[in-house]
Amino acid sequence: MSKNQILYNVTKEFQKLKKLSFDAVEQINNEQFFEIIQEGNSIAILVKHLSGNMKSRWTDFLNSDGEKPNRNRDTEFEIYENDSRERVLDNYEKSWTILFDTLNKLIDVDFAKTVYIRKEPHTVHQAILRQLTHYSYHIGQIVLLAKQIKKEEWKTLSVAKGKSKEFNANPKSYFDK
Repeated sequence: MSKNQILYNVTKEFQKLKKLSFDAVEQINNEQFFEIIQEGNSIAILVKHLSGNMKSRWTDFLNSDGEKPNRNRDTEFEIYENDSRERVLDNYEKSWTILFDTLNKLIDVDFAKTVYIRKEPHTVHQAILRQLTHYSYHIGQIVLLAKQIKKEEWKTLSVAKGKSKEFNANPKSYFDK
């Protein structure tokens, strides 16, 4: 498999994660966006953390450490007065733009380079997979929190329980309903 195919596939997976997170957030209201369940993180906090991580990791990806000196990770886990849902989600969208812009600019020779995250060396491929794994973890949390908040009102974002046969019979149109 060529580097272009790998990059294409990884980009598609990031796109799926982005959509999954926004589809989950769309189902909850403003109050629920900031709700903390069982002393954990709210969806807003997880979104802030993902935004901070993306900006840090993907800005100047090939040339500077992925943990930027101006990043204050601890503040990503706090909600401040000016942290409106709109502002947090706008930041999140901008962070995804940085990620996709960076991936779109990568070329084959870039995959031979070493990048650093917290001074730890990674191949470009390793660094991309590290972030894909990290974002999958937190977006799974976002979906689970939204599902717990919505309870019976939750609209599933994957194949519904008991609907595997229906999905397998016509997977392309299953989600078009």
